[in-house]
Amino acid sequence: QVQVVESGGGLVQPGGSLTLSCAATGSIFGTNTMGWYRQAPSKERELVALITSGGITNYADSVKGRFTISRDNAKNTVYLQMNSLKPEDTAVYYCYIYVVRRYWGQGTQVTVSS
Repeated sequence: QVQVVESGGGLVQPGGSLTLSCAATGSIFGTNTMGWYRQAPSKERELVALITSGGITNYADSVKGRFTISRDNAKNTVYLQMNSLKPEDTAVYYCYIYVVRRYWGQGTQVTVSS
C-alpha cells in the first residue's frame, strides 16, 4: 500500500509564488513517476507536471516557464514551485505517484486572487 500526502496550498495574489510538496510512503520500489494534476470548478482534471525517478520532466503548456517540478528520490517527495501565478491557476492540486498503478493524494487548494 502507498500513501500520498500533499501540503503547501493556500491563497496568493496574482503574480505571486507558492510551493507545493508531496510525500509518498509505503511499498515503493524501483523506478516510478510522480506528478501533479489540477482540477478547477466545472473543469476536468488536467496534468500540470510530472517527473520520473530519472529526472525526466513534462509540463502542461499553460505552466511552462512558470512552474518547476523537482523531487527528492531518497524521500519519495516531489515539489512544485509555482511562480507568476494567475487567477486561472486556481484549482485543487492533486499529487500522484505511479508505482504499478496510480496512487493519489487528497488534494490541496490553490487560490490565486487579489
